Amino acid sequence: MIVPVTGVFAAVIGILLLVLSAQVVRFRLKYKKGLGVTDDRDFEAAVRAHANLVEYAPIGLIMLVIAELNGVASGLIYWTGMALVVGRILHAFGMINGRGGTHWARMIGILLTWLSILVAALLLLWNVWQVYG
Repeated sequence: MIVPVTGVFAAVIGILLLVLSAQVVRFRLKYKKGLGVTDDRDFEAAVRAHANLVEYAPIGLIMLVIAELNGVASGLIYWTGMALVVGRILHAFGMINGRGGTHWARMIGILLTWLSILVAALLLLWNVWQVYG
């Protein structure tokens, strides 16, 4: 069985991961720093934006693909996945442009990310309850 809805979101997040990785590599080359960061807040923000994506995106995508495989309505998966992707993009934008400090995009991004993970969890629980309840 294919998972076209989640597949598109996974592709977009994969591209975002490469963009954020390239930013980290650029700083590592600039400062000749293979591990850790310097006192440069932009460098630290780039590392954390990348790491935060790696921390949150996998569980969101895993739950979406399970929901899609379990037959949850694709419209629900689509809107939940949109919240995840938009949240991750906004968070990265806010983290980098806010230099690790408070930024509206970072706050909205993490809220959308948390909301998408919560909704995906509820969709999975509802789906299992409907089938086996």
